[in-house]
Amino acid sequence: MPHLNPVDALDLDSELDDDERLIRDTVAAFVRDHVSDHVAGWFESGTFPTGELAPVIGKLGLLGMHLDGYGCAGASAAAYGVACRELEAADSGLRSFVSVQGSLVMFPIHRYGSEEQKREWLPRLASGEAVGCFGLTEPDQGSDPGGMRTQAKRDGDDWILSGTKMWITNGSIADIAVVWARTEDGIRGFLVPKGTPGFTTSEIHSKLSLRASVTAELHLEDVRLPSSAVLPGVTGLRGPLSCLSEARFGILCGVVGAARTCYLSALDYSTTREQFGRPLGGFQLTQRKLAGMQVGLVHSQLLALRLSKLKDAGQLRPEHVSLGKLANVRAAIDIARDARTILGANGITTEYPVLRHANNLETVLTYEGTEEIHTLVVGESVTGLAAYR
Repeated sequence: MPHLNPVDALDLDSELDDDERLIRDTVAAFVRDHVSDHVAGWFESGTFPTGELAPVIGKLGLLGMHLDGYGCAGASAAAYGVACRELEAADSGLRSFVSVQGSLVMFPIHRYGSEEQKREWLPRLASGEAVGCFGLTEPDQGSDPGGMRTQAKRDGDDWILSGTKMWITNGSIADIAVVWARTEDGIRGFLVPKGTPGFTTSEIHSKLSLRASVTAELHLEDVRLPSSAVLPGVTGLRGPLSCLSEARFGILCGVVGAARTCYLSALDYSTTREQFGRPLGGFQLTQRKLAGMQVGLVHSQLLALRLSKLKDAGQLRPEHVSLGKLANVRAAIDIARDARTILGANGITTEYPVLRHANNLETVLTYEGTEEIHTLVVGESVTGLAAYR
């Protein structure tokens, strides 16, 4: 009997076209050559070499790769999903950098920005010359962004922004921040360049998760911006929520890579580590774990592929994305935890990637929509009844 391919048991990558497979292989090679041997050290030291990696990632065309024009690659959603998968196979922090840059910073500029804003920022962000961040979450407002306290008030032709944003990926290294604020007309997006008077950042340390990622707090004290800083194409929560749907798609595809890495690590360990005179993989309880992990991985791969096809067909809805993030992150965490138990004490070291991924996935479970929020989104979609309050 032929063995199942543990990486892709149903040969789902055969559904990719030639360009998508090329992107898969290119990103996997980048991870192998530039990331795999170093990421455990970055995690342990709590650093991420943005200045070194951003230009390389930009040269590969991965930043804003699913957008068209202005230096963006115009790749398919399936290609973007595969790229996120291969990036997160190394570390969630690496995928976070790419998806924040492309989906939370470049997407709103591309979709809602003026022509001048697009020309000024998109080519620089696509190349990795500039780094961006997305300011929505606040210290007291996470799952309910409609309650944000950050405000923008008109002062002649200018705007004055005041408020605080929290848990912002790339915040302290960003050249441009997309900041969402409450105005008298509704919630609006503003482009706040680094160095603008009154705009400061403070990096968040002492993290036990996503350590190979820069996380910061944004402080805005009477920040004066010209009217040209406003994203003119959207008003209301529809703006930031549409950006989150873009980024969540990258997450639901990316965590498949983290799950795959954990599974392969446990599989390899179970077939080489011996106890009681035979490999761990020869015991029924271990095989039960491995089989369950394989099933979870296949389910996640199928869901990511189907949602990629829906997105390319223009049929992907926010409820689909919530379903995918809810299911795939949950599956990835279960796989990571089971993998850790197979590795025993060795599983808690950075010599193996499993607990690093498990820790990262605890953050992925709650950022860009908690498990509870996505549960309620799916619940509302099937019942027609909102249960948020």
